This record gives sequence, C-alpha cells and structure tokens, in this order.
Amino acid sequence: AKAMPLSGRLSGRSAREYLDDLSSGNVLKRALGIATLNALSAACWDAMDHREYELELGTDAFDEVRLGRLPEYTVVVGALVPIIKKLIAAEASFHILEMDPSTLKPKELVYYVHADRAAEFVPQADRLVITGTTVLNGTLQGLLHMARPEAEIVVTGPTASMLPDAFFAHGTTLMGGILVTKPDELLDVISEGGSGYHFFGRSAERLVIRRPEVRESGCVAPRAKALS
Repeated sequence: AKAMPLSGRLSGRSAREYLDDLSSGNVLKRALGIATLNALSAACWDAMDHREYELELGTDAFDEVRLGRLPEYTVVVGALVPIIKKLIAAEASFHILEMDPSTLKPKELVYYVHADRAAEFVPQADRLVITGTTVLNGTLQGLLHMARPEAEIVVTGPTASMLPDAFFAHGTTLMGGILVTKPDELLDVISEGGSGYHFFGRSAERLVIRRPEVRESGCVAPRAKALS
C-alpha cells in the first residue's frame, strides 16, 4: 500500500493528475505519469499536420546505430543487450555504465564500469546509447549535460516514447520507443504473459524518432546546457 497508495483508485483519475506525478518521489507514480505522457504524445502526433522531426514505425533504434570505420568510443548506459552484442561483434571501443553488474554476462563484464563513474566516461564518448529508464530514475539530465556537444546520443526504451522536442534541444539525436496501435489487444497479450515477440507488428510497433538535421547533414547541432 505504501509503494502504490492509489491501487484500486487509478481508474477515473484525470490525465492532469497523472502528469502531476511526474515529479513524485514515488517511482511507481512517476512510471504512471510517464505512461500517460507517452499516450498523450501519441494523440498529439495523430493531430499534428506537420512535425519538425521524423517518425519511423517498424524500425529498431539499435539498428540505426551505425558503427563506422574510424576509431570511435561508445558509452552504453544500461544493460542494453542488442547494442552490447553489436559492439562486441564489431570489436568496438566501449564501456557499459550500469548499477547492477549481475545484469551482464561474463564476457560483457570486461566492459563494465559502475554508473557512479559516469563523469569519467560520458564526456569522452563519441556516441552515447542510453536506456530510457534514465527518464524514470531522473539521471538522464545529468548524462546529457556531461556529453560532448558533437556526440551522437541515442535514448531508447519503452519509456522514451514521448514528444522529443526537449530531448532534441539538449543533444539527443535519436529516440527509440514503442507506439501502441491496438491498446485493448496489447493489454490482453500482456495480461497473458506475452512479450514483444507476441505484440510487435500486431498491437504495437517499434518507433524511431529522428532529429531531421542528423539525417540531412550528418552533423549534430548545438544544444542547450541543461534541461529546464
């Protein structure tokens, strides 16, 4: 009851009440606030006649990370298995910032550094691939502030499925999330223990949100110093 004091009383709450919980000290309340923000973002996209960025359905953000031939250093924030596998296969130079080393396999631990050491590694990165969980736990702002202005920054995960303007204004070049297309069907699948294998392409789609000048020019535009 203490962890989620609103259990049994969530139905009927207004969207504004959920959004007010974005600043809550309770992580479960914040998660519901973010879920509400993501849902409202999808409604906004449906209503928009024009966007300053690109939405690509059916695209995996990890597939959009292009490993070049030139020496480059990547920092992965979180145990993001697909990109970690890709970097290992490419024999790339990288580290994994993670709070819990038990989430990594033995061959991945070679690249592990504790997340508390972010200030040592993030400013060196040519590329950052950041779990969307940082939106939930409040650490994304600090990571973006540490990053080099010219760094490629990818924020990905179901949490990062919202209007991207603030992210792009502070250096993010690409976001990867999920767009729910058939909510009732998705809830049925999840309630029956289903996973992405069961709902992608059916009741939800992978989503990539791309800052347009990145595709057009291949460069990264200047960003503001800190999130407001």
